[in-house]
Amino acid sequence: MSDLSLARDHAFHLARTLMVPVTLFKSGDQYGALPSEEIDADDDLEPLYEFDPHERGPAH
Repeated sequence: MSDLSLARDHAFHLARTLMVPVTLFKSGDQYGALPSEEIDADDDLEPLYEFDPHERGPAH
């Protein structure tokens, strides 16, 4: 599993756990995830994906 794939999986699960939108970002050569509302336009981050748990249907 690639680093990006692992980071994407963790960001998705974080969004589902916290029930808030979570942004997966890249900073330098590292990936991270934060609740979307905590990211400022001035941050030196490259947003990659945003996971909104309210836009997904039930798991089954």
